[in-house]
Amino acid sequence: MNEKKYQQLEQQITPKPPYVKNCLTAFLTGGAICLVGQFVALFYITFFDFTERTASNPTVATMIFLAMLLTGFGYYKKIAQFGGAGSAVPITGFGNAVISSAIEHKSEGYVLGVGGNMFKLAGSVILFGVFSAFVVALIKAILVGLGVVSW
Repeated sequence: MNEKKYQQLEQQITPKPPYVKNCLTAFLTGGAICLVGQFVALFYITFFDFTERTASNPTVATMIFLAMLLTGFGYYKKIAQFGGAGSAVPITGFGNAVISSAIEHKSEGYVLGVGGNMFKLAGSVILFGVFSAFVVALIKAILVGLGVVSW
């Protein structure tokens, strides 16, 4: 059997992934996580007299904390298995990534294991976020300085 016939045979017997079902579950999972985030924001607005703008920072911190808590108790893995990318896209995916690395390397000790590996995956996300914010702020400053836009 040559390579071309093998690839044709492989395509015939390989089951097709359920794209529509995967997209729907990811959409629903991500939407449910964002709905919880909206309730958390409304909680801060209602009970702590935050505005919509100022409630965003404690909401993000709370959602990351909840994701870390759920990851520590093993529930976030079940959510991720059901929702796929829907659980990774919101900010809770960041919290899950951080705490998963910490839990995985706990046996190596707190400093070298947990501390050294906690931001292995999330560190690049933080670095990219800070760098891209710097670039956008630099472009804005140049455009304002040239008088192209006014802020």
